Amino acid sequence: MVRAFAALGRLLRVLAATAVLLGFVAGVPWLLIASAGWPLDWLGWAQLGTPPGMSELMTTITSPWSDQMIVALLASIGWVLWAQFVRDTVIEVIEASAAATATRHGRLRTPVSGRGPIRWVAAVLVGAIIGGLLFDVARTATVGGASASAAAADAAAHRPAVAVAPAHPAPITATVSRPRPAITVAAATARPVATHTATGIPGWARDAPGGVHHVVEGDNLWDLAEHKLGDAHRWREIYKLNRGHTQANGYALRDPDEIHVGWVLALPARDHAPAHTKPATPPAEPATTPGSTATEQPSTDALKHTASPGPSTPAPSEPASTAPAAPTSATTSTTTAPAQTSSPATAAPQASASSAADDGDQDREEIGIVLPAQGWVSLGLAALLAAVASLVRLQRRRRARLAVPTPARIEPQPAPLPESLAAVEGVADRLPRSEDAQRQPIAPSVAAPIGVDAAGAEVSLFEVPGRGLALHGEGTDSAARALLSAVLATGATPSTEGRPVVITTAQTLARLLPEGAPLLGLDPEGTSYDGERLVVLADAAAAVTHAEEEMILRRRLLDAFDADSVTDLNARTDHAEAQPAYVLLLETSTRHAARLLAVGAHRTTLHLHQVVLGDLEGMTAVEVAADGTTGDEPPFGLRRLSTLAAADLAAVLAALADITPRPEIGHDLDDPAGTNEDTTTTPAETAAAPIEPVPAQPVEITAPIRLQVLGPVRITTDSGPVTTGMRSGSYTVLASLAVHPAGRSLDQLAADLHPDTDPATAAKRIRTDINTTRRVLRTATGSAEEMFVVYDPATGRYQLDVQLFAVDLWQTLTAIERANTAPDDTAALAALREAADLYGGDFAEGQDRAWITDYAGSYRHQILAVYARIAEIIEMDQPEQAIAVLQKAIGLDPINEELYQRIMRIHGRAQRPDAVRQTLRRLEERLADLDAEPSDATRRVAERQLRPVTSGDHR
Repeated sequence: MVRAFAALGRLLRVLAATAVLLGFVAGVPWLLIASAGWPLDWLGWAQLGTPPGMSELMTTITSPWSDQMIVALLASIGWVLWAQFVRDTVIEVIEASAAATATRHGRLRTPVSGRGPIRWVAAVLVGAIIGGLLFDVARTATVGGASASAAAADAAAHRPAVAVAPAHPAPITATVSRPRPAITVAAATARPVATHTATGIPGWARDAPGGVHHVVEGDNLWDLAEHKLGDAHRWREIYKLNRGHTQANGYALRDPDEIHVGWVLALPARDHAPAHTKPATPPAEPATTPGSTATEQPSTDALKHTASPGPSTPAPSEPASTAPAAPTSATTSTTTAPAQTSSPATAAPQASASSAADDGDQDREEIGIVLPAQGWVSLGLAALLAAVASLVRLQRRRRARLAVPTPARIEPQPAPLPESLAAVEGVADRLPRSEDAQRQPIAPSVAAPIGVDAAGAEVSLFEVPGRGLALHGEGTDSAARALLSAVLATGATPSTEGRPVVITTAQTLARLLPEGAPLLGLDPEGTSYDGERLVVLADAAAAVTHAEEEMILRRRLLDAFDADSVTDLNARTDHAEAQPAYVLLLETSTRHAARLLAVGAHRTTLHLHQVVLGDLEGMTAVEVAADGTTGDEPPFGLRRLSTLAAADLAAVLAALADITPRPEIGHDLDDPAGTNEDTTTTPAETAAAPIEPVPAQPVEITAPIRLQVLGPVRITTDSGPVTTGMRSGSYTVLASLAVHPAGRSLDQLAADLHPDTDPATAAKRIRTDINTTRRVLRTATGSAEEMFVVYDPATGRYQLDVQLFAVDLWQTLTAIERANTAPDDTAALAALREAADLYGGDFAEGQDRAWITDYAGSYRHQILAVYARIAEIIEMDQPEQAIAVLQKAIGLDPINEELYQRIMRIHGRAQRPDAVRQTLRRLEERLADLDAEPSDATRRVAERQLRPVTSGDHR
């Protein structure tokens, strides 16, 4: 019935568009002829065959115009517009036909751009007619961008398979422009690769609904879908089913236009059950010879490394042993086959054997992050937690006080999340983003991601089938903590319209949090603009009653607005407010089972979702192991649930409470209480943080190497900037050593640069980066004997040679310290201006690692305090320059409220109320991006500046 109505609708659209098109093409000329006749009579051209002369033309134009001449002029304009419309209609018909042909053949066609209003009308009419007649093929007449994307994807699926050798220790990601030829990757050293069973089929592909296919030369996803599934357009199903699974040669399917000879592809089921086709015989493995070069054996930790492929970094030169290759064994092995020299067209990948269970473990780790506290989170939940951390940093910047004297610290700001969750902030490097989104918090692909399915796709709590989710097993509490974090973090970002609400009980929350933790929601004082999103009730009876009342309320809303579901209601704009997702989380209870199931019957319609801890008949039961896995036959394809420790949940809830939008008390600039308070760190954190001494380096120091880490990392010698030869990792090593003058061990540097890489491989990369730095600097300075980055055997640390490096960070902190101890304002001002001039931007600008962000925040805060102190010193004599200094500081951090308070105070003292209001409005606009408003203290500062001046008034 639905299809019939859809077909009828398309037919009506075709008829209406045809009628309008015929009206424009035929009706407009008839109307013009009937109303105005010959249109050029106003020029003195009375008949077609007798054009007027120049004198007649001038006489006609300069004579008084009659009504008939004006009508004729309008008719002439109408004929011109009609001719333009007919021309555009013909062009659109040609363009639609060409685009449909390109889509049918899987070719990419550039979408039409620059349409004028008349051509848009023609495009809409032609698109409606052709789209209704051909539907699947000619839709591109009105949706150029979408068809171009589909055509590009289809074209990618036509690219044939290529042959590559096993991957390097650091997986290679080729970045090339399309269309590109078949790639050839050089042979490589040992790398942990996806393990296969003795049959050559990996564990994740053995139970594929449509069997498997061994890729041979000439294969592509388009042809595979056509031959195996009967429909070439189903190539996307093959791509999604195999995406991200590491193959025997160490690579994984991440782009539909790149498949490798020898890969095993799982196939989806056909619409009807066909006879199984025998897979093509896989290519023979290359023979090993005694003359092959044996590769270095990786550590056992290397087999657990699951980071996504990144740029390749060759390992440093090490002596290689020559030995015969060991025969392939059916048991688990940590040594891969040696690299063979063979033709790329015929070389087949060689896999080490392993159990299917091990292969499954590798796949699970590839699509998530293992936490130190026996936890695991999917990339979707990790992205949410990383976004929460970013928002916490922004709120700290907004509230930070600018202390005087300015503290000179090389230490970073405290991280927004505990060390046990630090790994989630590296998720930005593992998820694809456009260039425009590089600086934005990452949003997950689904709301409330609670785990992953067998294909590695995120699973949303809101898409779980049945009347609710019943978790039981050893990992129940850990999974419930992650689930609670996912739901609440989903509504943390300002772009979220309907922020989910969680209803739970004090007993349930006490079960999930550490012992002694407060059993409170995110807004215990009731001041949030959004209301409480974590409602903690006394017992299960109260929680179930709350859910029933919400069910009745939502049902009445649907009836009042004649809507089919809450989703439909939220899409409308004629009601008071959107209804957010409602999640009930409590321990199982047979006493309330019937009531819970009654509420669950309306789960999809009313957006009511229930999660019970324990088994409850009638709900979708999931047995959760300690590591979050769900067994061999998981329900609705759920393969693994995210898990968190109790302390991690407490940290997440604290961070969410910190960023909850609410009225802020703030701090008054003129309030003497807490003047020296620095809200970027707490007293406990300041006492616990080790103080690392900073080399005293005045700006006048002469050194052969000048290292700039404030701003993009740059190196300059007496002969000029060093622009070639340096690895990207070398710059990051220098930045890490600059903030640790006492040195960094190899393990610490590896953790800074390669947290997702196994320690052995990471250590090799660090050594390579250091050796590259030394070689480049020796060449640039002509000092062949210098080490530049020295190693201290006593401490096992690498450090910068302070005699050879002049570091702008050290010079900045030296200048700040000199200002703090200056005998008078003149000396202090000179030192402060020197520090401000040295600051070239955020620390290691352009790199998004979490530890770099925290160091950058610390130095930015210190330089803001420098500008504030400069403005204080010059304000009385040079108020306009003081304002300019503070405006420059706002350019570095546009959300720090104290900077705006200081500017408003200067304007108020100068009797400029309009400037005070303008400054306050500017702050309101900047904070709107954070879903926040200026604090009460900031508004009080503005009000004081707007009051009439009286004797003895303090501003």
